[in-house]
Amino acid sequence: MPVIYCDEIKISLGTGPDLVDITGRLQTVVNSSRVSNGSLHATVIGSTGSLTTIEYEPGVIEDLKDAISRLVPSDLVYKHELAWHDGNGHSHVQAALLGPSLAVPIREGTLYLGTWQQAVVINHDNRRRTRKVAVTVVGTD
Repeated sequence: MPVIYCDEIKISLGTGPDLVDITGRLQTVVNSSRVSNGSLHATVIGSTGSLTTIEYEPGVIEDLKDAISRLVPSDLVYKHELAWHDGNGHSHVQAALLGPSLAVPIREGTLYLGTWQQAVVINHDNRRRTRKVAVTVVGTD
C-alpha cells in the first residue's frame, strides 16, 4: 500500500562550517513511517544550511570543512553583506554550492547507504543555529 509520511527533526549546530551526522535520526523517521521500499527526501530549512553524505570520520570532516572554507572564504567582500551588513554572505554561497536537499533510497525498511556513508546537515552561518530538517518518506509498506 502506498505511504507518504512527513516529519521534522531539529539539530543544534555550532558556528559554520559545522557538521552533524543525522543518519540515525533519519532512520528513526523511516522506522516511524513503516515504509519498506521507497525513498526518503530531506531538506534543511534556511538559506545557510546544507545536506550531503560523507564518511563521518574526524579527518574527512575536517577536510570537508577546510575545502568549504577554501572554496568560499569568509574574509572576502560579498555583495550580500553590503546590503545586510550581517557578515554571512559567504554562508549563503557555501550552502548554495552544497545544496539544501538529499534523497536516499529505502530498501527493506533501511536507508540504503554505503558502509562508510552517513547523512550530514551542515551549518554555514557565522553563528550557532538550530536547524530544522523537513523529512518526507514515500514508498510502500
